[in-house]
Amino acid sequence: MNAKEKALIEAKANILKALGHPTRLWMAEQLAGGEKCVRELAKNIDADFSTISKHLSILKQAGVVDVDKRGKQVYYRLKVPCILNFMPCVEAVLQATAQSHIELMQHKQVVSEIEAL
Repeated sequence: MNAKEKALIEAKANILKALGHPTRLWMAEQLAGGEKCVRELAKNIDADFSTISKHLSILKQAGVVDVDKRGKQVYYRLKVPCILNFMPCVEAVLQATAQSHIELMQHKQVVSEIEAL
């Protein structure tokens, strides 16, 4: 891997790290519906304003969100709304993993029943 490839991979990883925290991912999903201020996000998160602001700052540093200050209010929006387009794929992985666990447990149960005979 050359230096440019490494820098690009690291930049991608930083974005994924920013989205990798459950609260930040939830915030990004909320912002997919349109811009919101900290107060709007705080209504549904069990955290104080400073914690919420820190999470939003991490998303901003990663380039996931943009900020628009209007008077005393600060509004956040997704910089590139398509950032969450990979979520259906993530959900498909979750579903496939769950299905494989179900099949494994069913197989284990059949084996146990056969051994019991």
